[in-house]
Amino acid sequence: MTPEEAIAEQERLRPLVRPWTDPELSVQYVAGLDVSYADDDRLAGAVVVLDAETLHTVDTAVVRGTADFPYLPGLFAFRELPSLVRALEKLTVTPDLLVCDGQGLAHPRRFGLACHLGVVTDLPSIGVAKTPMGPFEQPAGERGAVTDLVQDGEVVGRALRTRQGVKPVFVSVGHKIDLDRACAEVLRLCVMRLPETTRRSDALGRAQLK
Repeated sequence: MTPEEAIAEQERLRPLVRPWTDPELSVQYVAGLDVSYADDDRLAGAVVVLDAETLHTVDTAVVRGTADFPYLPGLFAFRELPSLVRALEKLTVTPDLLVCDGQGLAHPRRFGLACHLGVVTDLPSIGVAKTPMGPFEQPAGERGAVTDLVQDGEVVGRALRTRQGVKPVFVSVGHKIDLDRACAEVLRLCVMRLPETTRRSDALGRAQLK
């Protein structure tokens, strides 16, 4: 797929995003998804499923491969999606929620990795990024404080303080969940700055490339 075809695919799929929560959504199992890279373009797509109440790991899956799409701003998903979808297919526990290391609606075309994964799997999904896509106001210092992320006059996510006095993370809706619920789910997954889903999937992927 060329970059132009990838952009067209984002535009085609974007109207399928549902930025609201099903009233019956119950989150028992949460999957963290992350892709780790080696210096020679090898990659490992890792998924770790946690029990949302205890944060115990209940399932894992890893797919190793090579990056076959260039790293281009706004097209991050096309580099990572194939290995992550294959890893999800290997799970024995079906997650109720996907937590992606990347953006959702906080994206130039409002269709980041979390949106793309949510749409193609039809699972609720959240993007939790370490860095914002643009300027933002710092939230207050206490755990749970938030400020809105605004692009072109539209609220596309939130800066969320997950630990007192620690840098915020940047939460945006992926699919089938609203922003309030997304922030609440991320906050309960955080012992450190990043959600445990992200920390464990990152560690699993890195271990596979050693």
